[in-house]
Amino acid sequence: MRATRGEEVSHTPVWFMRQAGRSLPEYRAIREGTAMLESCMDPALVTEITLQPVRRYGVDAAIFFSDIVLPLKAVGVDLDIKPGVGPVVATPVETLTDVELIPDLEPGHVPYITEAVRSLVGELGGTPLIGFAGAPFTVASYLVEGGPSKDHARTKAMMFGAPDVWDALMRKIADISAAYLEVQVAAGASAVQLFDSWAGALTPDDYREHVMPHSAAVLERAGRLGVPRIHFGVGTGNLLSLMAEAGADVVGIDWRTPLASGIGQVGDRAVQGNLDPTLVFAPTEVMLQRAAQILDAGRAARGHVFNLGHGVIPSTDPDQLARLTDFVHEYRPAG
Repeated sequence: MRATRGEEVSHTPVWFMRQAGRSLPEYRAIREGTAMLESCMDPALVTEITLQPVRRYGVDAAIFFSDIVLPLKAVGVDLDIKPGVGPVVATPVETLTDVELIPDLEPGHVPYITEAVRSLVGELGGTPLIGFAGAPFTVASYLVEGGPSKDHARTKAMMFGAPDVWDALMRKIADISAAYLEVQVAAGASAVQLFDSWAGALTPDDYREHVMPHSAAVLERAGRLGVPRIHFGVGTGNLLSLMAEAGADVVGIDWRTPLASGIGQVGDRAVQGNLDPTLVFAPTEVMLQRAAQILDAGRAARGHVFNLGHGVIPSTDPDQLARLTDFVHEYRPAG
C-alpha cells in the first residue's frame, strides 16, 4: 500500500496476477469438479483459493479470486466460461435494446462477493486484498463478439459504425464495473485493479475517443473510495500515458515495454510490473538476473510494485515463483 502511494518501503513489494490459479496443485485439487463461475460464487472456495498463494509464497498482497465476467453473470447475462475457450455469451449484444436489457449491478446481486471479501480480510490480517473488475472495452468485447476474439472485428464495427449503441454499452459496463469495485471495497478490499486485457487492439486516437472516458468513469468512482487504483492492460505500450491520464494511481506495464520506458510515460505515478511470464521457465539465475534489472529500473518511479508483465502461466513451477518472491523481498541494489 505504501508503494502504491509513492511512500518509502523496506523492500519492493510483490504479488502476481493469476497467482491464485492453475499453476498451483492445491488449486487444481480444490477446483476439481467445480465449474469456474460456480467456484467464484462460493465464498468458502473463493476464500481458500485466494489465500493459497499467500500461504505458499508470502506475497505482499492477495488478489481476489473471481473473473471479469462474473458481474455480468450476476445481473442475468446468459454466459459461461468454457474450459479451453473462455467466456462465451449466448446472445451477443447488437442493438440499443440489447444494452437496455442488461440490468444495473446492485449489491444484492453479489452477496457472495461481500461474504468472501469479509472472510478474506479477517483471514489475511495485515496483508492487503486487491479487488478487481474488467475495464469497459474488454468486457464489451466479450459481449459483442460472443466470446474471445483475436481481431475484435465485431467490437470495432460497433465502435465505428454504431456509436450510439457503443456509447450506451460502454456506459452500462462502466456502471457495472464501478459498482462491483464499490461492493469489494465496502467489504474491506484495500486496493482495486481495473483489467483492460484487450485494449492493446486499439490505436491511441481510438482509445482516447471511444474507450478512455468510460475507463476514467470507473476509476473516478473508485477514487471516491479512498483506495489505490491500479490500471493494467496487455500490449498497451502505446497507450500508457492515456491509461495513466484516465485516473490510475498505479499503471501496470506489461513485459513488452521496458519498465524504464514505461515509467517515463506515466508521469508522477507508481508502476507495477513487469517480468516476462515465460522467464520463470528459464534457469533460475537468468530469471533472477532479469528481475534485478526490473527492480533497479523501478527505483526511478514514484513507487514500484513488482509483478509479472501478465498472468502466471498455468504450467509454471510454483517453486520458481517462490524463489522469485524471496529474491524480490531480499534484493538490495548494489552500492
